[in-house]
Amino acid sequence: MLSGDKYAEFDLNDQGEIDLMGLKRMMEKLGVPKTHLELKKMIVEVTGGSSNTINYRDFVKMMLGKRSAVLKLVLVFEDKANGSPCKPAGPPPKRDIASLP
Repeated sequence: MLSGDKYAEFDLNDQGEIDLMGLKRMMEKLGVPKTHLELKKMIVEVTGGSSNTINYRDFVKMMLGKRSAVLKLVLVFEDKANGSPCKPAGPPPKRDIASLP
């Protein structure tokens, strides 16, 4: 799960909430850039349209909700932050018949 420190990295105005630009930065860092319209839709989905920002509580609810794709993005972010690769780069190595079970 995204820790408070990592969440705060995207709180650009230090108000405890992630605005459109903070969310944009987060998605770009995750390697999944989104348009402003897509980001606005994400914020509306999380807040129910009551706010233009996402607070930590709403963000955690979003992570624990039905949207497992969003949780996967957070896990990708945490893997990148820890320096471990998300998945191997490139095609799998070639195998010969002797290496098969």
